[in-house]
Amino acid sequence: MPNIKSAKKRVIVNAKKNNVNKDNKSEVKTAIKKLNAVIDAGNYDEAVKLYPETASIIDSAVSNGIYHRNTAANKKSGLAKRINALKA
Repeated sequence: MPNIKSAKKRVIVNAKKNNVNKDNKSEVKTAIKKLNAVIDAGNYDEAVKLYPETASIIDSAVSNGIYHRNTAANKKSGLAKRINALKA
């Protein structure tokens, strides 16, 4: 543990931010897992309904600085590709 007051505060603030970021990243992963489970089940209508919610969660993670915008675009594109493959 640091001795300087500002360094102590940094440790505490960084720990809080780390927990918030971890929660946000976990929320994104959970949403993607749910959508992937629906896609794996072959339920096209449910997947189409669930996709905007998942994309919104991914976008909010980008605005919070959890993911880079290109990473988010890549994740959303992959999900959309899987959903469209169900349709065909």
